[in-house]
Amino acid sequence: MNLFKNKKVFWLVTIISTVAALTAALTAFFIVREKQKKDDEELMEYLDSSIE
Repeated sequence: MNLFKNKKVFWLVTIISTVAALTAALTAFFIVREKQKKDDEELMEYLDSSIE
């Protein structure tokens, strides 16, 4: 049984799936980038305090 006999339904599901995947990927990217930025700031603070 073909669930996507109607091409409009197929394209709607495809578009929704694509948008969901892109949203998840962008969210993960920004979370990782923020964590890296925070880690870099903590490292710089540690290095500054250890030099003094």
